[in-house]
Amino acid sequence: MHHRLSALAALRITDPEEKVATTRAAAALAALHPIASDELRGTVDETGVPGRPARPVRVAATAVPQRSPFTDEGRAALIHAICHIEFNAINLALDAVWRFGGMPEAYYRDWWRVADEEAQHFTLLHAHLQGMGFRYGDFPGHDGLWTMCEKTKDDVTARMALVPRTLEARGLDATPLIQAKLARIGTPDALAASAILDIILRDEVGHVAIGNRWYRWLCEREGLDPIGHYRLLYRRHEAPRLRPPFNLDARSRAGFTDEELGALSQAD
Repeated sequence: MHHRLSALAALRITDPEEKVATTRAAAALAALHPIASDELRGTVDETGVPGRPARPVRVAATAVPQRSPFTDEGRAALIHAICHIEFNAINLALDAVWRFGGMPEAYYRDWWRVADEEAQHFTLLHAHLQGMGFRYGDFPGHDGLWTMCEKTKDDVTARMALVPRTLEARGLDATPLIQAKLARIGTPDALAASAILDIILRDEVGHVAIGNRWYRWLCEREGLDPIGHYRLLYRRHEAPRLRPPFNLDARSRAGFTDEELGALSQAD
C-alpha cells in the first residue's frame, strides 16, 4: 500500500465523520510501515481535492456573521468556527503528506501525526457542538486555510512557511483570548469548550513546531535565509497581516527563535 496515496484518498472524502475515521485508521497504519517519497503529482487525478460537505456554506471571512457568545447560538457559532478550522486542518495535513515528493520519511510521519490529531480535535469539537443542539454545517464558514493551501501547492517551502507557521501560529495567539471570553461567560458548556481548547492548544504548539522544523530544513537545503525568505513568501502569497497580541510563550515552545519573535512586528 502506498501510504501517501491513502492520504489523498482521505483528502477526497466529503463526509466529515467518514473523513475522520479514514484519516485516523490510515495514520495508524502509516505509522507501522515505510513511507515512500516519490513524486506523485502529475501521476494521479486531483479531482475532488479537497473533499468537503455541501454545508457549511463557504463565505469570505468578512461575511461571517458576528454573534454574541453570551447567547447559546452565539457560543455554538464560535465552536462551529473552530470546528471548521479543524476540518480544514485535517485536509491541509493530508495534502502536505501526499503532495510534496522528495522529502525525508520523518516529514511524512510528522504530517500523518498532524492529520490524526486534527481529526481528534474535530471529533471533540463536533461532539461538543452536537451536545449544544447543532451540527457541523449549521453556520457558514470561511476558507482562509484552504485558500493558502491552493496558493502554495507548487512550493513546499512556502507551504511550511505560510500554513503551519503563519496561519496555525495565529491560532496559538487567538486561543487564550477565546478561553478568556469563555471563562467570563462561565456557563458549563463554555467551561467545557475551554477545556477542549486546552488540548487543542497543546497539540497545535507541536504542529507549528513541525512547520518550523521543515521550513528551516528546506531553507538550509536551498541555502535561504529563513527570516528574509519568510518576508518574501509572506508578501508574494499575500498572507494575512500578523496582528498582536502574540502568544510569545507558545510561539517560543513551537520553535520560533528570539530573532523571529522580535521580527513579528515588522512582518507586513
